[in-house]
Amino acid sequence: MTNASNRLPSGHTRIELAELRGITKRFPGVLANDNVSFDVRSGEIHALLGENGAGKSTLMKILYGLYRPDEGQIILDGREVVLHSPADSLAAGIGMIHQHFMLVQTLTVTENVALGLRETGFRLDLKSVRERLIELSETYGLKVNPDAYIWQLSVGEQQRVEILKALYRGGALIILDEPTAVLTPQEVHELFATLKQMCEQGHSLIFISHKLQEVCDLSDRITVMRDGRVIDTIPNDATVDRRLLARMMVGRDVVFQPKRDTVKKGEVRLSIRNLNAINDQGLPCLRDVSLDVSAGEILGIAGVSGNGQRELAETIAGLREATSGEVYLGNQSILNRSVYERLKAGLAYVPEERMRHGMIGAFTVAENAILQTHGERPFSNGPFFNFKAIARHTDDLIRRFAVKTPAQKTQVKNLSGGNIQKLILARELSRKPSVLIAAQPTRGVDISATEYIHSVLMAQRREGVAILLISEDLDEIMALSDRIAVFYEGRVLGVFDRDEADVETLGLLMAGERVAAG
Repeated sequence: MTNASNRLPSGHTRIELAELRGITKRFPGVLANDNVSFDVRSGEIHALLGENGAGKSTLMKILYGLYRPDEGQIILDGREVVLHSPADSLAAGIGMIHQHFMLVQTLTVTENVALGLRETGFRLDLKSVRERLIELSETYGLKVNPDAYIWQLSVGEQQRVEILKALYRGGALIILDEPTAVLTPQEVHELFATLKQMCEQGHSLIFISHKLQEVCDLSDRITVMRDGRVIDTIPNDATVDRRLLARMMVGRDVVFQPKRDTVKKGEVRLSIRNLNAINDQGLPCLRDVSLDVSAGEILGIAGVSGNGQRELAETIAGLREATSGEVYLGNQSILNRSVYERLKAGLAYVPEERMRHGMIGAFTVAENAILQTHGERPFSNGPFFNFKAIARHTDDLIRRFAVKTPAQKTQVKNLSGGNIQKLILARELSRKPSVLIAAQPTRGVDISATEYIHSVLMAQRREGVAILLISEDLDEIMALSDRIAVFYEGRVLGVFDRDEADVETLGLLMAGERVAAG
């Protein structure tokens, strides 16, 4: 019989200590986890850090029952358990909140929480689910309307639903995978308050994030992984800062603030006037957008995902048709031009979805390096490819942009996200563009690739390229931009000089609050 004092407010039993001992996991050609040991205690936020490929996701998938370890043990409160599936993990009190929410947009909050539940009788009692949901919402400070449809909720509210789902199912230990990736600064603050309250009430939390300052602000202990191994587990005390954690992750010092040379702005290279467009559902996504970007300037677009930023980039690049308005490169209208004509006019585009719009996964590195210009000299002579010229060009891009690939003939789908992104940048910038649209240029890439991509963008700024930077990472926007425009529901709510912008004001605008803007 479990003592009542060992119960969480949600009514489930807490996990005093969860341990992964000597975990080894192999995939064909890859040792993902190499004798990894990790533990998390009741009432603790334990951060897990590491670059892409470090092994942290594999380790957490083992704890959540998605993978079985080749070697090692999972110990819960001194008892070894075998987790065959996420259902086993949930039954043991382990929940996971994924970076991309697992919610059905057309169902209510209550219905989403009830999905997959096994209740006695022939029908699920949604009324009792709703009542329990309200109780949990009040206990943990997770304010959400149980009768609202998911599509009616903000991103922050949807995340609260995911947390409530985990709590309803008995989550005593909850894994949070990049939980702040799509939140405004105010929503991050609210989330952290909730997570700290959950820990005070006995929950165990594993916090996976690439934002080092958040790890320093929130966690009790920090484990850093590199190349499938644990480098160290350290207490989060006064000796810990971003530079130390980055050095542990990468094995060298990392530059967080890219060098900002004074660059005199030139003429306007990209001019957008009263631009309107509709999204894939046929609804307005750009509403009278007007912006200018000058030579030697980075204009950052800040906003929570889904507020028209992706559609703005696609409309400028020619992948989405505008319903009205104008887009000029210099004094040349490009609105009704093809993608190729825009490229020849001096536009380069690093897309948000790199494997959908930026690369062909089954093509080789060399083939992707000449996409869109493969029919031009020196890469072809009439109907025939000049393979020597293609090889020289690809070698040059690999060398100058530090693309790590086994060979030019390697299929791009086999490269890491960071190296795919470097190759896209290399190809686009090799054409000497006057305007660069960079949409989420560091999404999903590790800290060393992020550092490199930032340095490339700043170098292009120095060379006089006009850069439109779209990112949901406010730290990135603040670090790179000369001016910052905030998007909300397809509109520009404010444009600020970098020195005048502050996180609080930008966060309010990102949430749709109108404030005085410069």
